[in-house]
Amino acid sequence: MGFEQATIKVEKEKEYEELKSAVSHAFSPDRVEKFLARVNRESVRVRDWDSVLTKRILEQVAEEKGIAARQLYDALPVSDQAQMREFYLSQVEEVDATLRTKFQKLFRYY
Repeated sequence: MGFEQATIKVEKEKEYEELKSAVSHAFSPDRVEKFLARVNRESVRVRDWDSVLTKRILEQVAEEKGIAARQLYDALPVSDQAQMREFYLSQVEEVDATLRTKFQKLFRYY
């Protein structure tokens, strides 16, 4: 039997979905390399969600202007923040092996 994630209801759906959309957009096949290059330029580890927010990396790769990822994240209750962090990290783990090799420094654990 594999891992099964518990279902927790999102409290602030609008903010959560807006931020989830920005993360999904950053990891879309046509954007993920640009996102990783930006993370690399900012000297941030790709799994460091707080630094990605602080350095406004999602906003820099988004085509939609006006998203404020940090503000959206801060507006979420702790349970929604945890789910968003988990969603982001799951997107990181799904990055193609070719890009993982190209940006191997970003994916190191130390």
